[in-house]
Amino acid sequence: MTDGSETQPKTSICGFDEDTILLRDRNLVDEVIGHYSFTAAFLLQALGKEPSSKQIELMDVVLVTIMEHGLVPSVVASRLTYHGAPESLQGAVAAGLLGVGDRYAGTAALCGEVLQALIDAESCEAAAAQLVAEYRSLKRPVPGFGHPIHTGRDPRVEKLLSYVDAEGKPVQAARALEAALSEALGRPLVMNVSTALAVLMFDIGLPVTAMRGVVVLARCAGLVGHLLEEAEQPVGDALWRGAEAAVTYRPD
Repeated sequence: MTDGSETQPKTSICGFDEDTILLRDRNLVDEVIGHYSFTAAFLLQALGKEPSSKQIELMDVVLVTIMEHGLVPSVVASRLTYHGAPESLQGAVAAGLLGVGDRYAGTAALCGEVLQALIDAESCEAAAAQLVAEYRSLKRPVPGFGHPIHTGRDPRVEKLLSYVDAEGKPVQAARALEAALSEALGRPLVMNVSTALAVLMFDIGLPVTAMRGVVVLARCAGLVGHLLEEAEQPVGDALWRGAEAAVTYRPD
């Protein structure tokens, strides 16, 4: 006879009692606070094992890179929400995070899915050529290539790739896809920051399912900064008035 504990749902992340809080079996007060940076604690909590110094370095690089990119739609949503409800900072942050999707910011997760298929393939180059052909047959853009602003090259890419092994599978997959896509188009089309971020996250050891979460984490910090500025130096009213002026009412 068993007490059913083996089949009972469980979490291995955190537990607590009256005197103790445990994070991945480490005492929060005695072993975590003051011993882990936020980045290191996040990796410990998310992956369930002690992060290496390289993993921490790469995660910091990823978070810093994607934290900020100006008045993108998620930031506009946050600032406008705060303009309408300044008593709800968390609501304004949430409004911005809801816009982290496949078109803006969330593309790194799509790039991770694409690169994973190439990493797992027997021939990276052949798989890249096939993938590009499939996307072109569906008239869909391959995620992680080209950029509406950084049209010639994304200045962040080579900097990011300098942190990882150029002979590693994630980099090779990204380069193979870049070559296959450029050949199919008959002109160069270079990878953008989303592909480079996915490469770094593979090197960290993050599963593809976690990649959008990392982007959300970074953008959350960026949105808080924008909202602190909004409280002191508001642009929400100008954004609203600008939207009104840019859109004309025309009855059907």
